[in-house]
Amino acid sequence: MQAYTNKWRTRLMWVAVFVFAGFFLSACFVARPYQAPENLIDNSYYRAELSPDDTASMAAYSWKELFTDAKLQQHITHALENNTDILNAIQQINIAEAYLKQGKASFFPTVTATVTAGTAPNNSAIGNLSWEADVWGKIKSNKDAALANLLGSRAAYQAVMSQLVSSLADTYYRLMALDEEKRITEESIANREKNLETTRALKDAGKLTAVAIEQSNALLINSKGILVNLDNNIKLLENYFCLLLNVPSQHVDRNTLGEQKINVPLSVGVPVQLLANRPDVKVAEYNYMSAFFGVNAAKAAFYPSLTLNAGGGFQAGDFDKLFDPAVLFGAVAGSLMQPVINKRQIRTQYEVAKARKEIAYNNYKKTILTAAKDVSDALFVYEAQDQLTDLKQQEFERYDVTISYSQDLVNNGMGNFLDVITAMQNSLNARLNYVDAQYGRLSAIVQLYRALGGGWK
Repeated sequence: MQAYTNKWRTRLMWVAVFVFAGFFLSACFVARPYQAPENLIDNSYYRAELSPDDTASMAAYSWKELFTDAKLQQHITHALENNTDILNAIQQINIAEAYLKQGKASFFPTVTATVTAGTAPNNSAIGNLSWEADVWGKIKSNKDAALANLLGSRAAYQAVMSQLVSSLADTYYRLMALDEEKRITEESIANREKNLETTRALKDAGKLTAVAIEQSNALLINSKGILVNLDNNIKLLENYFCLLLNVPSQHVDRNTLGEQKINVPLSVGVPVQLLANRPDVKVAEYNYMSAFFGVNAAKAAFYPSLTLNAGGGFQAGDFDKLFDPAVLFGAVAGSLMQPVINKRQIRTQYEVAKARKEIAYNNYKKTILTAAKDVSDALFVYEAQDQLTDLKQQEFERYDVTISYSQDLVNNGMGNFLDVITAMQNSLNARLNYVDAQYGRLSAIVQLYRALGGGWK
């Protein structure tokens, strides 16, 4: 009995040694705390002529405050609940959460149990416990990397939402623009049919020739061709819109282009707000964070791992005596394993981890540059479309006056009918271009909202 007691004392002493060694070696914790890249963004990221006057940003507004069209709001709400990209992004979050739980569980010991029944002396019930002390921070670094991946997956979900809201709004506006162009074209067809009748009457009166009739007829056919293309484009765009909604292709319920009002101020805020608002920038940062902790874990692999193992159970020749206290046994042991030669695997993993960190840093910086470019692009496009809208309106109004004057001259036998034809064709093109400019202005607002990181809240 004394020998058995001394044996257990010896084992406990070694366990104490290993535990003490673990606490002692923890002073040599090699995992570095996360440090975000410095000086990665400043006021120079916005062009000088676009430098903001205040810190407000339109990205702070909900998409419901920006897109006030009730039918558009219904479509967006449906898409946010049913779009496949949204649903997949949610599953990516679930995957990242599972890996984080696994990373947290790595701090706890591994426990296994085995029960064997057979002929003597193979009856046994054995339990084993194995626990690795996180001396160098490898386990913690892997857990932190998993947390960064989770945060990145959530930011990616927000990015998908922002892109989806923007795509829906932009497509909705484009559909209404096509509706308006179709209305203008149908109106033009009706006018050109009347013009053809007038031309025939003028020919009968001897004021025009058969050439004028053919020109009028060709102009009418041209308008009908434009209408065919518009109908086709509307159907194709409705199909795409339904795909975003994750519903079968069908007619899309919508209002008119003239009813659309944007009342949110077009403010961009200070450059640093791109980091706070734009989801893809946050994704890039979390990817860098994950790579940072990956370097920590790879570096910790160079150092020895301290593992505590314990086992115990029952072993007996007869199964009915298996749980007799007399056949109880146990053992405790600790191990300190230092890699010596492993075909350069650890160094390769470390070098790869550092390279991935540099790649993540470069992607992070590029994402910020891209975000700032998107903001500048959207502002320039909006300014251009705003000016273009006014100019195109003035243009088709002038052509309408030209049509009236030219037709009066022809009716009185003083003008050239070709002037009428030319003015009518130019008027239709100018009206269609005016609608395109109206859509372009709305589209630029949508793109600015997306560029600033709005739409996901």
